[in-house]
Amino acid sequence: MSNCIPISIRGYKKLEEELARLKEERPAIIQAIKEAREEGDLRENAGYDAARERQGMAEARIKYIESRLALYQVFDLDKLSGDKVSFGATVEVEDVDSGEVKRFTILGPDEADPARGSISFLSPVGQALLGRAAGDEVTVTIPRGRVIYEIISVTFEGTK
Repeated sequence: MSNCIPISIRGYKKLEEELARLKEERPAIIQAIKEAREEGDLRENAGYDAARERQGMAEARIKYIESRLALYQVFDLDKLSGDKVSFGATVEVEDVDSGEVKRFTILGPDEADPARGSISFLSPVGQALLGRAAGDEVTVTIPRGRVIYEIISVTFEGTK
């Protein structure tokens, strides 16, 4: 069980869809390589190089997703609850020094998207928040330095 990686239903489905799309693209990539080969000298063929690079990236991503799918433990975020920060929690924090308020949803590493307000439970902020409750203060070292957050609230809202 220690090798399990938590992921939401939505995150799991998104990765399954990406995997299906990548597999559907394989024939087009192979065709692009074939057409580029027919153009002649491969040493100076930018189309061939681009198609091979695209193929390498797609195959690497396919392998990565396939290897991860077996490791996931899928959670329905709508069924999670509690008063302490854990996977699936939405946490509102206040920077003690600046007063800036932020909201994070704690997710797995393969579905975290800081630009959209979700962070990995493996990130420094995620690690500092895990197991904490409203009213707790946590100190985190982030790229801009050390920051102290006070946890304002911990909710479990699912992906609504």
